Amino acid sequence: MEPIITSLLETDAYKFSMGQAIYHQFSDYKTTWSFKCRNEGVYFTPEMIEEIKRQIRMYCDLRFREDELEYLNNIKWIKGSYVDFLRLWKPRFEDFEFGTDADSGLTIETKGTWLNTSMYEIPTLAIVNEVYFRMAYDYDRLINSFRDRLDDKIQGIMDGTYELGAFSEFGARRRLSGEAQELAVTSLAGARLPAGNRFVGTSNVYLAKKHKLVPVGTMAHEWIMCVGQGNHKHNPAYSNWYALDAWVKEYGVLNGTALTDAITTKCFLEDFQLTYATLFSGVRHDSGDPYEWADNMIRHYEELGIDPKTKTLLFSDSLDFAKATAINRAYKDKVRTAFGIGTYLANDTDVEPLNIVMKTTVCNGCDVAKISDAEGKSMCKSDEYVHYLKRCIDWRMEHETNVIR
Repeated sequence: MEPIITSLLETDAYKFSMGQAIYHQFSDYKTTWSFKCRNEGVYFTPEMIEEIKRQIRMYCDLRFREDELEYLNNIKWIKGSYVDFLRLWKPRFEDFEFGTDADSGLTIETKGTWLNTSMYEIPTLAIVNEVYFRMAYDYDRLINSFRDRLDDKIQGIMDGTYELGAFSEFGARRRLSGEAQELAVTSLAGARLPAGNRFVGTSNVYLAKKHKLVPVGTMAHEWIMCVGQGNHKHNPAYSNWYALDAWVKEYGVLNGTALTDAITTKCFLEDFQLTYATLFSGVRHDSGDPYEWADNMIRHYEELGIDPKTKTLLFSDSLDFAKATAINRAYKDKVRTAFGIGTYLANDTDVEPLNIVMKTTVCNGCDVAKISDAEGKSMCKSDEYVHYLKRCIDWRMEHETNVIR
């Protein structure tokens, strides 16, 4: 195969958002990331694993080019000190460990500084996906079905079936291939969409640069998990407060979409009080019932005396155009809505997409975990730690009263 990742910009925008804050505030943090394939019946052959390793080796030989660094330097919230760090940075193949002791036949772990390992997640998942689909199936047939379905999606926007408001493409980690993701991005960017639909951009920074689009993304669960749980002196039930505080120190009022479900949205709202609710331009939904979540967020803003119409609710959990349309029509007159749509845009074919993840499982020698608003999304090496984290959250929720601060 030709190299799958050809630029270090080919990752999600929030990796640079978090990377800069990690560089300035948590450069000594160490993390372990673990790969998991959630699909039943999917198996990675030895030949696939060797190709995945070869592709990751080629990725690890890349360096940032000066035009790429200049592009990052011109993003409003990126600072020159971080760009200078990236000028020296390169991935380390030595940080990767591969194995076969999993139902899928593939294990991957990355270990090292958070600065390094955070950057490996998206390229690794993109490589695993593309290798699998090119080697397990007739790729030409898959890409043809992808094109047909993409044409149908765009036609649905054109004829009024879908009304998406502001939406972005978020599919790098689970894309069929680089070709497929670029086709989706360029087709949507080039279409003259009717009123009520606005294609904002893509999370893939490489494609954003190449096609003069907006790179979209702020923070991921790793930020709340590592900032809030990586310091062993912290009570993990306050993970959101530590994470929001560090984010505001880095960005002030810029680059502000807060992720709510790292340790449940209910716990998040205890810390998302007047100061942070004012400073952050909006919040992102990634698990649980989107309507219940939106109602709770609108009510929360109103209780704080903030007009919800001045804030953005960004939905990003397993969306397709039909789901996004229904949510948009339900809330477009109550709040600003936006949608980050991933697999549905980047890997919709006649074959079921892979449900693969790489999650932070250890930070500074301590287990870390996510307790989202839906079962089955957490991934932790220690059940005991998950129980401890839940007990901390439950105690806080039972003994603290929400106060405006």
